[in-house]
Amino acid sequence: MKSLERVRRALRHEETDRVPRLLYGEAIGYVPTIEALLKERCAPRLPREYFDMDITGLYPSPTERESSRFAEWHGAEYSRANAAGEIDEWGVRWKQGNFFHFAHVESPLREVDGLDGLRRYPWPDLDDPARYKTMAAEVVARHEEGFATCAMAGSVFEQAWYLRGMEPLMMDMLADPEAAHFLLERTAHFQRCAAVQIAKAGVDIVILGDDVAGQHGLLMGKEVWAEFLRDRLAATCRAVHEASDQARVFYHSDGNIVPLIPDLIRCGVDILNPLQPESLDPAAIKREFGDRLCFWGAVSVQRTMAFGSPDEVRAEVRERVRTLGVGGGYILAPAHVLGPETPWENIVAFFDAANGEMRK
Repeated sequence: MKSLERVRRALRHEETDRVPRLLYGEAIGYVPTIEALLKERCAPRLPREYFDMDITGLYPSPTERESSRFAEWHGAEYSRANAAGEIDEWGVRWKQGNFFHFAHVESPLREVDGLDGLRRYPWPDLDDPARYKTMAAEVVARHEEGFATCAMAGSVFEQAWYLRGMEPLMMDMLADPEAAHFLLERTAHFQRCAAVQIAKAGVDIVILGDDVAGQHGLLMGKEVWAEFLRDRLAATCRAVHEASDQARVFYHSDGNIVPLIPDLIRCGVDILNPLQPESLDPAAIKREFGDRLCFWGAVSVQRTMAFGSPDEVRAEVRERVRTLGVGGGYILAPAHVLGPETPWENIVAFFDAANGEMRK
């Protein structure tokens, strides 16, 4: 069974010859340390070929923009930061930290006061269809190689707080809801446009991401999530399904997302990620919602992949396949991108256990 067929059958809740699998970094990008490790150990093959992964990620083309358009929003630091590649397409500065891949987010809208200031911002052109003009051909090429494909359409809440700052955005939700709605509708607009273009290109899985939960619970009340985020998520899911009969909507939130799962299903989410095992019981989620949702992830990066022994990695992978893989509806993966401390031996153990463990 080729990977493309295997993934599509799993997402239809059908049995497959084995559970589809990949490293999450193959979908959204690896941290630099892991990227270098994989390049060294897997060469001359690509990691997806070396480990026989089933899904690979695609990315839109960048667009050209005037280098000075965000200058006034970053002050005297702009020229140096822009030359260093620290300013992204949204105008957010990612100031490199001194620990591996971590960065400090400098939000250009942090000091803006009210709706008028938000309207002045030079919004990017990320809704330009030209960004996706080569993606359809890339999908065909990956499908011909046998792989299923995925692509990230962006976030709504996370992108909004990157721009505004977490605390100011949360305060806006309480004290200036008009400003919060304006900003979130802007980020939702770009997400929907990207999601539709990705679906129309033939990509199998459209990735939406918003970390709206922490390790032990939601970052906001359910009523606040419903007011500001639920309908926007539903609109994007609906747009994807209208654009493509084949595309599935993947929704990512770390942490304890359990209180929102029924609403996510009603919004049209097809795949829930990452089932962070430090925050919830993946097997219980499968039992309760497995007839209506597919799952992707659930192997701990916080503990097992980074700090466990190879035997512990193999044991957790087997447990996830046994409890989540039965009846289809599961993509085996680490819960998130592998941290830089993850040893090669644990990556090998992950795939060793993934091979042929469906019936064990």
